[in-house]
Amino acid sequence: MSDALDTDDPLSGLPSRARIAELILRGRPHRDTYPGWQHYRAHRGRLLPPPAMTPIQWRTTPVGRRTDYDLYRRMTNVNLPLQRTPMQEKVTRLIQRRLNGNTLKQDAPTLAGIMVSGWGNYGKTATVCSAAAAFEDQWLQLHDFLIPGAVEGTLDLHAPVVYVSTPVTATPKSTCVSILHFFRAEFRRSATLPELVRLVADSLRDHGVKVLVLDDISRLRMHRADDQDVLDLMRAFMSLDVTLILTGVNIPATGLLREAKWDKETAQWVMPQLESTRIHGLEVTQTEHRSELVELDRFRYSTDEQIRAFLNHLRGIENHLRLLNAKKGMLTDGTMPEYLMRRTGGVVGLLGRLIEDGAQEAMDSGSEVLEEDLLDQIVLRRDDMADAPDEPVPPAQPTPPATRQPPGGRGRSRNTTFDDHGPRAEQDRTG
Repeated sequence: MSDALDTDDPLSGLPSRARIAELILRGRPHRDTYPGWQHYRAHRGRLLPPPAMTPIQWRTTPVGRRTDYDLYRRMTNVNLPLQRTPMQEKVTRLIQRRLNGNTLKQDAPTLAGIMVSGWGNYGKTATVCSAAAAFEDQWLQLHDFLIPGAVEGTLDLHAPVVYVSTPVTATPKSTCVSILHFFRAEFRRSATLPELVRLVADSLRDHGVKVLVLDDISRLRMHRADDQDVLDLMRAFMSLDVTLILTGVNIPATGLLREAKWDKETAQWVMPQLESTRIHGLEVTQTEHRSELVELDRFRYSTDEQIRAFLNHLRGIENHLRLLNAKKGMLTDGTMPEYLMRRTGGVVGLLGRLIEDGAQEAMDSGSEVLEEDLLDQIVLRRDDMADAPDEPVPPAQPTPPATRQPPGGRGRSRNTTFDDHGPRAEQDRTG
Protein backbone atom coordinates (compact mmCIF):
# COMPACT_ATOMS: atom_id res chain seq x y z
CA MET A 1 0.00 0.00 0.00
CA SER A 2 2.83 2.40 0.85
CA ASP A 3 4.56 1.74 -2.48
CA ALA A 4 1.61 3.18 -4.36
CA LEU A 5 1.87 6.44 -2.42
CA ASP A 6 5.43 7.05 -3.61
CA THR A 7 4.47 7.24 -7.29
CA ASP A 8 4.34 10.64 -8.99
CA ASP A 9 0.86 10.00 -10.36
CA PRO A 10 -1.36 8.14 -7.84
CA LEU A 11 -3.96 7.56 -10.57
CA SER A 12 -1.60 5.98 -13.07
CA GLY A 13 -3.18 2.57 -12.55
CA LEU A 14 -6.80 3.76 -12.52
CA PRO A 15 -8.91 2.55 -15.49
CA SER A 16 -10.53 5.11 -17.74
CA ARG A 17 -14.11 6.22 -17.14
CA ALA A 18 -15.27 4.23 -20.14
CA ARG A 19 -13.60 1.09 -18.77
CA ILE A 20 -15.13 1.60 -15.33
CA ALA A 21 -18.56 2.06 -16.91
CA GLU A 22 -18.06 -1.11 -18.92
CA LEU A 23 -17.19 -3.08 -15.79
CA ILE A 24 -20.30 -1.83 -14.02
CA LEU A 25 -22.86 -1.89 -16.83
CA ARG A 26 -21.91 -5.01 -18.75
CA GLY A 27 -24.21 -7.93 -18.21
CA ARG A 28 -22.99 -11.17 -16.72
CA PRO A 29 -24.45 -14.34 -18.24
CA HIS A 30 -25.67 -16.97 -15.81
CA ARG A 31 -22.98 -19.36 -14.65
CA ASP A 32 -25.21 -22.36 -15.38
CA THR A 33 -24.81 -21.81 -19.14
CA TYR A 34 -21.74 -22.39 -21.28
CA PRO A 35 -21.21 -18.65 -22.03
CA GLY A 36 -21.75 -17.81 -18.37
CA TRP A 37 -19.29 -20.40 -17.11
CA GLN A 38 -16.66 -19.32 -19.64
CA HIS A 39 -17.17 -15.68 -18.59
CA TYR A 40 -16.65 -16.64 -14.96
CA ARG A 41 -13.58 -18.74 -15.75
CA ALA A 42 -11.98 -15.95 -17.80
CA HIS A 43 -12.72 -13.07 -15.41
CA ARG A 44 -12.42 -14.60 -11.95
CA GLY A 45 -9.92 -12.74 -9.80
CA ARG A 46 -9.23 -10.17 -12.52
CA LEU A 47 -10.58 -7.15 -10.61
CA LEU A 48 -7.56 -5.37 -9.13
CA PRO A 49 -7.84 -2.54 -6.58
CA PRO A 50 -6.87 0.99 -7.67
CA PRO A 51 -3.72 2.67 -6.34
CA ALA A 52 -3.96 3.78 -2.71
CA MET A 53 -4.29 7.52 -2.06
CA THR A 54 -3.90 9.75 0.99
CA PRO A 55 -6.63 12.27 1.84
CA ILE A 56 -4.34 15.07 0.60
CA GLN A 57 -3.78 13.36 -2.75
CA TRP A 58 -7.52 12.74 -3.09
CA ARG A 59 -8.40 16.39 -2.44
CA THR A 60 -5.87 17.64 -5.00
CA THR A 61 -7.18 15.29 -7.70
CA PRO A 62 -9.43 16.82 -10.41
CA VAL A 63 -13.10 16.40 -9.57
CA GLY A 64 -13.83 14.20 -12.58
CA ARG A 65 -11.06 11.70 -11.88
CA ARG A 66 -11.85 11.85 -8.17
CA THR A 67 -15.36 10.66 -8.99
CA ASP A 68 -13.95 7.87 -11.13
CA TYR A 69 -11.60 6.87 -8.33
CA ASP A 70 -14.37 6.76 -5.72
CA LEU A 71 -16.61 4.69 -7.97
CA TYR A 72 -13.88 2.21 -8.78
CA ARG A 73 -12.71 1.80 -5.20
CA ARG A 74 -16.30 1.36 -4.07
CA MET A 75 -16.63 -1.47 -6.57
CA THR A 76 -13.32 -2.87 -5.31
CA ASN A 77 -14.43 -2.76 -1.67
CA VAL A 78 -17.58 -4.80 -2.34
CA ASN A 79 -15.75 -7.44 -4.40
CA LEU A 80 -13.40 -9.06 -1.91
CA PRO A 81 -11.11 -11.65 -3.48
CA LEU A 82 -11.38 -15.37 -2.82
CA GLN A 83 -8.44 -16.08 -0.55
CA ARG A 84 -6.69 -19.29 0.33
CA THR A 85 -7.84 -20.46 3.76
CA PRO A 86 -7.18 -23.77 5.56
CA MET A 87 -10.81 -24.78 4.95
CA GLN A 88 -10.73 -23.81 1.28
CA GLU A 89 -7.39 -25.53 0.72
CA LYS A 90 -8.68 -28.80 2.21
CA VAL A 91 -11.61 -28.91 -0.21
CA THR A 92 -9.48 -27.73 -3.14
CA ARG A 93 -6.85 -30.41 -2.55
CA LEU A 94 -9.53 -33.09 -2.47
CA ILE A 95 -11.07 -31.84 -5.72
CA GLN A 96 -7.69 -31.65 -7.42
CA ARG A 97 -6.73 -35.11 -6.24
CA ARG A 98 -10.02 -36.62 -7.36
CA LEU A 99 -10.01 -34.92 -10.78
CA ASN A 100 -6.38 -35.74 -11.48
CA GLY A 101 -6.96 -39.36 -10.54
CA ASN A 102 -10.23 -39.78 -12.42
CA THR A 103 -8.94 -38.26 -15.66
CA LEU A 104 -6.08 -40.77 -15.64
CA LYS A 105 -8.25 -43.83 -15.09
CA GLN A 106 -8.59 -46.34 -17.90
CA ASP A 107 -11.75 -48.41 -18.41
CA ALA A 108 -13.19 -47.51 -14.99
CA PRO A 109 -16.94 -48.33 -15.03
CA THR A 110 -17.73 -45.72 -12.35
CA LEU A 111 -15.78 -42.66 -11.24
CA ALA A 112 -15.74 -41.62 -7.61
CA GLY A 113 -17.32 -38.27 -6.82
CA ILE A 114 -17.26 -35.58 -4.16
CA MET A 115 -19.91 -34.01 -1.95
CA VAL A 116 -19.08 -30.62 -0.40
CA SER A 117 -21.29 -29.82 2.57
CA GLY A 118 -21.39 -26.86 4.93
CA TRP A 119 -23.63 -24.20 6.37
CA GLY A 120 -24.82 -21.09 4.55
CA ASN A 121 -22.24 -18.40 3.67
CA TYR A 122 -19.34 -20.82 4.18
CA GLY A 123 -18.14 -20.35 0.58
CA LYS A 124 -19.00 -23.78 -0.84
CA THR A 125 -19.96 -22.65 -4.34
CA ALA A 126 -17.08 -20.19 -4.61
CA THR A 127 -14.55 -22.81 -3.52
CA VAL A 128 -15.86 -25.56 -5.81
CA CYS A 129 -16.21 -23.27 -8.83
CA SER A 130 -12.71 -21.87 -8.34
CA ALA A 131 -11.19 -25.36 -8.15
CA ALA A 132 -13.20 -26.56 -11.17
CA ALA A 133 -12.22 -23.49 -13.23
CA ALA A 134 -8.54 -24.02 -12.38
CA PHE A 135 -8.85 -27.64 -13.53
CA GLU A 136 -10.43 -26.52 -16.80
CA ASP A 137 -7.60 -24.06 -17.41
CA GLN A 138 -5.09 -26.86 -16.92
CA TRP A 139 -7.06 -29.33 -19.04
CA LEU A 140 -7.47 -26.93 -21.96
CA GLN A 141 -3.78 -26.10 -22.00
CA LEU A 142 -2.89 -29.79 -21.88
CA HIS A 143 -4.94 -30.49 -25.02
CA ASP A 144 -4.29 -27.22 -26.88
CA PHE A 145 -7.90 -26.16 -26.30
CA LEU A 146 -9.21 -29.02 -28.46
CA ILE A 147 -11.39 -31.97 -27.55
CA PRO A 148 -9.23 -35.11 -27.46
CA GLY A 149 -10.43 -37.40 -30.23
CA ALA A 150 -12.77 -34.82 -31.78
CA VAL A 151 -13.99 -35.47 -35.31
CA GLU A 152 -12.62 -32.95 -37.77
CA GLY A 153 -15.25 -30.54 -39.06
CA THR A 154 -17.59 -30.76 -36.06
CA LEU A 155 -18.59 -27.69 -34.09
CA ASP A 156 -19.02 -29.19 -30.64
CA LEU A 157 -18.05 -26.82 -27.85
CA HIS A 158 -15.25 -28.02 -25.65
CA ALA A 159 -16.65 -27.84 -22.12
CA PRO A 160 -14.50 -29.78 -19.64
CA VAL A 161 -16.63 -28.42 -16.76
CA VAL A 162 -20.40 -28.13 -16.56
CA TYR A 163 -22.00 -26.15 -13.74
CA VAL A 164 -25.71 -26.70 -13.05
CA SER A 165 -27.92 -25.60 -10.18
CA THR A 166 -30.32 -28.26 -8.92
CA PRO A 167 -33.89 -27.28 -9.91
CA VAL A 168 -36.09 -26.03 -7.09
CA THR A 169 -38.65 -28.76 -7.79
CA ALA A 170 -36.19 -31.39 -8.89
CA THR A 171 -37.29 -34.31 -11.02
CA PRO A 172 -35.16 -36.55 -13.21
CA LYS A 173 -36.55 -34.78 -16.27
CA SER A 174 -35.97 -31.24 -14.97
CA THR A 175 -32.42 -32.15 -13.96
CA CYS A 176 -31.68 -33.49 -17.45
CA VAL A 177 -33.23 -30.35 -18.97
CA SER A 178 -30.98 -28.15 -16.79
CA ILE A 179 -27.89 -29.95 -18.06
CA LEU A 180 -29.04 -29.72 -21.67
CA HIS A 181 -29.82 -26.04 -21.14
CA PHE A 182 -26.15 -25.48 -20.22
CA PHE A 183 -25.27 -26.32 -23.84
CA ARG A 184 -28.46 -24.81 -25.26
CA ALA A 185 -29.09 -28.23 -26.75
CA GLU A 186 -32.29 -28.87 -28.65
CA PHE A 187 -34.70 -31.56 -27.47
CA ARG A 188 -38.36 -32.43 -27.70
CA ARG A 189 -40.50 -31.32 -24.77
CA SER A 190 -42.34 -34.59 -25.06
CA ALA A 191 -39.15 -36.64 -24.80
CA THR A 192 -39.25 -39.50 -22.33
CA LEU A 193 -36.80 -39.79 -19.46
CA PRO A 194 -34.69 -42.52 -21.13
CA GLU A 195 -34.43 -40.29 -24.22
CA LEU A 196 -33.36 -37.29 -22.12
CA VAL A 197 -30.78 -39.40 -20.28
CA ARG A 198 -29.32 -40.53 -23.59
CA LEU A 199 -29.25 -36.92 -24.83
CA VAL A 200 -27.40 -35.88 -21.68
CA ALA A 201 -24.95 -38.76 -22.08
CA ASP A 202 -24.35 -37.80 -25.71
CA SER A 203 -23.86 -34.12 -24.78
CA LEU A 204 -21.38 -34.94 -22.02
CA ARG A 205 -19.39 -37.13 -24.40
CA ASP A 206 -19.55 -34.85 -27.46
CA HIS A 207 -18.48 -31.75 -25.51
CA GLY A 208 -15.62 -33.51 -23.74
CA VAL A 209 -17.09 -32.99 -20.25
CA LYS A 210 -14.91 -34.27 -17.41
CA VAL A 211 -16.57 -32.55 -14.42
CA LEU A 212 -20.26 -32.08 -13.65
CA VAL A 213 -20.96 -29.70 -10.74
CA LEU A 214 -24.46 -29.90 -9.30
CA ASP A 215 -25.00 -27.03 -6.89
CA ASP A 216 -27.72 -26.66 -4.22
CA ILE A 217 -28.13 -30.41 -3.91
CA SER A 218 -29.65 -29.81 -0.48
CA ARG A 219 -32.87 -28.90 -2.27
CA LEU A 220 -33.50 -32.61 -2.51
CA ARG A 221 -35.60 -34.19 0.22
CA MET A 222 -35.60 -37.96 0.29
CA HIS A 223 -39.22 -38.27 1.42
CA ARG A 224 -40.26 -37.25 -2.11
CA ALA A 225 -40.24 -39.96 -4.74
CA ASP A 226 -39.05 -37.57 -7.48
CA ASP A 227 -36.08 -36.55 -5.39
CA GLN A 228 -35.09 -40.18 -4.84
CA ASP A 229 -35.21 -40.66 -8.61
CA VAL A 230 -32.96 -37.62 -9.07
CA LEU A 231 -30.43 -39.21 -6.73
CA ASP A 232 -30.52 -42.37 -8.83
CA LEU A 233 -29.99 -40.22 -11.92
CA MET A 234 -26.92 -38.61 -10.38
CA ARG A 235 -25.47 -42.03 -9.67
CA ALA A 236 -26.03 -42.87 -13.31
CA PHE A 237 -24.00 -39.85 -14.40
CA MET A 238 -21.01 -41.25 -12.55
CA SER A 239 -20.84 -44.13 -15.04
CA LEU A 240 -20.42 -41.70 -17.96
CA ASP A 241 -16.69 -41.02 -17.43
CA VAL A 242 -17.60 -37.82 -15.58
CA THR A 243 -16.59 -36.74 -12.07
CA LEU A 244 -19.66 -35.61 -10.17
CA ILE A 245 -19.27 -32.82 -7.58
CA LEU A 246 -22.29 -32.06 -5.42
CA THR A 247 -22.57 -29.04 -3.13
CA GLY A 248 -25.24 -28.19 -0.60
CA VAL A 249 -26.09 -26.86 2.84
CA ASN A 250 -25.71 -29.55 5.51
CA ILE A 251 -26.10 -32.42 3.08
CA PRO A 252 -26.33 -35.20 5.71
CA ALA A 253 -29.35 -33.56 7.36
CA THR A 254 -31.32 -33.66 4.10
CA GLY A 255 -31.65 -37.44 4.30
CA LEU A 256 -29.57 -37.76 1.15
CA LEU A 257 -27.06 -39.84 3.10
CA ARG A 258 -29.02 -41.33 5.95
CA GLU A 259 -26.28 -43.78 6.86
CA ALA A 260 -23.48 -41.21 6.96
CA LYS A 261 -21.88 -40.86 10.39
CA TRP A 262 -19.77 -38.02 11.81
CA ASP A 263 -16.31 -39.12 12.92
CA LYS A 264 -15.11 -36.75 15.66
CA GLU A 265 -11.53 -37.99 15.46
CA THR A 266 -11.12 -37.11 11.79
CA ALA A 267 -13.70 -34.28 11.88
CA GLN A 268 -15.26 -35.67 8.71
CA TRP A 269 -18.32 -37.54 7.50
CA VAL A 270 -17.90 -41.28 6.94
CA MET A 271 -20.15 -42.60 4.22
CA PRO A 272 -20.58 -46.25 3.26
CA GLN A 273 -20.58 -47.45 -0.32
CA LEU A 274 -23.83 -47.24 -2.21
CA GLU A 275 -25.09 -49.44 -4.99
CA SER A 276 -26.19 -47.88 -8.24
CA THR A 277 -29.78 -48.48 -9.20
CA ARG A 278 -31.99 -48.48 -12.25
CA ILE A 279 -33.70 -45.39 -13.67
CA HIS A 280 -37.20 -46.22 -14.88
CA GLY A 281 -35.99 -49.44 -16.41
CA LEU A 282 -32.84 -47.91 -17.95
CA GLU A 283 -29.85 -49.95 -16.78
CA VAL A 284 -26.89 -47.74 -15.89
CA THR A 285 -24.35 -49.84 -14.02
CA GLN A 286 -24.07 -52.58 -11.45
CA THR A 287 -20.79 -51.36 -9.99
CA GLU A 288 -20.69 -49.86 -6.51
CA HIS A 289 -19.38 -46.34 -6.43
CA ARG A 290 -17.77 -44.24 -3.77
CA SER A 291 -18.39 -40.58 -3.10
CA GLU A 292 -16.37 -38.72 -0.50
CA LEU A 293 -18.21 -36.22 1.68
CA VAL A 294 -16.12 -33.26 2.87
CA GLU A 295 -17.25 -30.57 5.30
CA LEU A 296 -16.31 -26.94 4.58
CA ASP A 297 -15.75 -25.42 8.00
CA ARG A 298 -15.63 -21.85 9.32
CA PHE A 299 -12.72 -20.03 10.94
CA ARG A 300 -11.93 -20.99 14.51
CA TYR A 301 -10.14 -18.88 17.12
CA SER A 302 -8.88 -21.30 19.77
CA THR A 303 -5.35 -22.42 18.88
CA ASP A 304 -2.37 -20.34 17.74
CA GLU A 305 -2.58 -21.90 14.29
CA GLN A 306 -6.26 -21.03 13.95
CA ILE A 307 -5.64 -17.46 15.10
CA ARG A 308 -2.81 -17.03 12.60
CA ALA A 309 -5.02 -18.30 9.79
CA PHE A 310 -7.76 -15.83 10.69
CA LEU A 311 -5.30 -12.93 10.95
CA ASN A 312 -3.79 -13.82 7.56
CA HIS A 313 -7.25 -13.73 6.06
CA LEU A 314 -7.91 -10.32 7.58
CA ARG A 315 -4.58 -9.02 6.24
CA GLY A 316 -5.56 -10.12 2.76
CA ILE A 317 -8.85 -8.22 3.04
CA GLU A 318 -7.08 -5.19 4.49
CA ASN A 319 -4.64 -5.05 1.55
CA HIS A 320 -7.55 -5.17 -0.89
CA LEU A 321 -9.66 -2.42 0.69
CA ARG A 322 -9.31 1.18 -0.46
CA LEU A 323 -10.20 3.68 2.27
CA LEU A 324 -8.46 7.04 2.49
CA ASN A 325 -7.76 6.88 6.24
CA ALA A 326 -6.97 3.17 6.31
CA LYS A 327 -3.87 2.26 8.24
CA LYS A 328 -1.80 -0.87 8.54
CA GLY A 329 -3.35 -3.20 11.09
CA MET A 330 -6.83 -1.71 10.64
CA LEU A 331 -8.35 -5.21 10.83
CA THR A 332 -5.64 -7.08 12.71
CA ASP A 333 -4.52 -4.85 15.59
CA GLY A 334 -6.03 -4.43 19.03
CA THR A 335 -9.39 -6.07 19.69
CA MET A 336 -10.59 -5.89 16.09
CA PRO A 337 -9.90 -9.60 15.28
CA GLU A 338 -11.85 -10.74 18.36
CA TYR A 339 -14.63 -8.31 17.48
CA LEU A 340 -14.91 -9.63 13.91
CA MET A 341 -14.86 -13.21 15.13
CA ARG A 342 -17.60 -12.50 17.65
CA ARG A 343 -19.78 -10.71 15.10
CA THR A 344 -19.46 -13.33 12.36
CA GLY A 345 -18.56 -16.56 14.16
CA GLY A 346 -15.73 -17.04 11.67
CA VAL A 347 -18.13 -17.56 8.76
CA VAL A 348 -16.38 -16.34 5.60
CA GLY A 349 -19.52 -15.05 3.92
CA LEU A 350 -20.74 -13.11 6.94
CA LEU A 351 -17.28 -11.67 7.50
CA GLY A 352 -17.14 -10.47 3.92
CA ARG A 353 -20.60 -8.94 4.11
CA LEU A 354 -19.81 -7.10 7.35
CA ILE A 355 -16.59 -5.62 5.94
CA GLU A 356 -18.10 -4.78 2.55
CA ASP A 357 -21.06 -2.96 4.12
CA GLY A 358 -18.73 -1.32 6.61
CA ALA A 359 -16.48 -0.04 3.83
CA GLN A 360 -19.46 1.54 2.09
CA GLU A 361 -20.59 3.15 5.33
CA ALA A 362 -17.05 4.44 5.92
CA MET A 363 -17.04 6.10 2.50
CA ASP A 364 -20.55 7.55 2.89
CA SER A 365 -19.89 8.93 6.39
CA GLY A 366 -16.50 10.34 5.45
CA SER A 367 -14.65 8.46 8.19
CA GLU A 368 -12.81 6.41 5.55
CA VAL A 369 -11.68 3.79 8.07
CA LEU A 370 -13.15 0.64 9.63
CA GLU A 371 -13.59 0.79 13.39
CA GLU A 372 -15.73 -1.15 15.82
CA ASP A 373 -18.12 1.74 16.44
CA LEU A 374 -18.79 2.03 12.72
CA LEU A 375 -19.22 -1.73 12.25
CA ASP A 376 -21.71 -1.78 15.15
CA GLN A 377 -24.09 0.07 12.82
CA ILE A 378 -24.05 -2.82 10.32
CA VAL A 379 -26.81 -5.33 11.00
CA LEU A 380 -26.12 -8.96 10.16
CA ARG A 381 -28.75 -11.67 9.93
CA ARG A 382 -26.97 -13.56 12.69
CA ASP A 383 -25.14 -11.07 14.90
CA ASP A 384 -25.08 -13.44 17.83
CA MET A 385 -22.95 -16.35 16.62
CA ALA A 386 -22.77 -18.05 19.99
CA ASP A 387 -25.19 -20.69 18.74
CA ALA A 388 -23.14 -21.54 15.64
CA PRO A 389 -22.78 -25.34 15.49
CA ASP A 390 -19.34 -26.72 16.28
CA GLU A 391 -19.98 -29.76 14.11
CA PRO A 392 -22.58 -30.80 11.52
CA VAL A 393 -26.04 -31.76 12.69
CA PRO A 394 -26.78 -35.49 12.39
CA PRO A 395 -29.06 -36.53 9.53
CA ALA A 396 -32.72 -35.89 10.17
CA GLN A 397 -34.92 -38.92 10.52
CA PRO A 398 -38.06 -39.08 8.38
CA THR A 399 -41.21 -38.01 10.20
CA PRO A 400 -43.62 -40.93 10.65
CA PRO A 401 -47.09 -40.43 9.22
CA ALA A 402 -49.65 -39.13 11.68
CA THR A 403 -52.07 -41.72 12.99
CA ARG A 404 -55.75 -41.03 12.62
CA GLN A 405 -57.62 -40.52 15.89
CA PRO A 406 -60.69 -42.68 16.38
CA PRO A 407 -64.00 -40.88 16.05
CA GLY A 408 -65.59 -39.56 19.17
CA GLY A 409 -62.60 -37.75 20.70
CA ARG A 410 -59.18 -38.71 21.90
CA GLY A 411 -58.23 -42.35 22.06
CA ARG A 412 -57.06 -44.22 25.07
CA SER A 413 -53.65 -43.02 26.28
CA ARG A 414 -50.71 -45.44 26.02
CA ASN A 415 -48.44 -46.44 28.90
CA THR A 416 -45.00 -44.93 28.17
CA THR A 417 -43.15 -46.24 31.22
CA PHE A 418 -40.92 -48.62 29.28
CA ASP A 419 -40.34 -46.40 26.23
CA ASP A 420 -36.74 -45.89 25.13
CA HIS A 421 -36.30 -42.19 24.34
CA GLY A 422 -32.70 -42.58 23.18
CA PRO A 423 -29.33 -41.43 24.47
CA ARG A 424 -30.09 -37.71 24.10
CA ALA A 425 -33.04 -37.91 26.49
CA GLU A 426 -30.99 -39.96 28.95
CA GLN A 427 -28.23 -37.35 28.84
CA ASP A 428 -30.77 -34.57 29.48
CA ARG A 429 -32.10 -36.37 32.55
CA THR A 430 -28.68 -37.06 34.05
CA GLY A 431 -27.13 -33.72 33.05
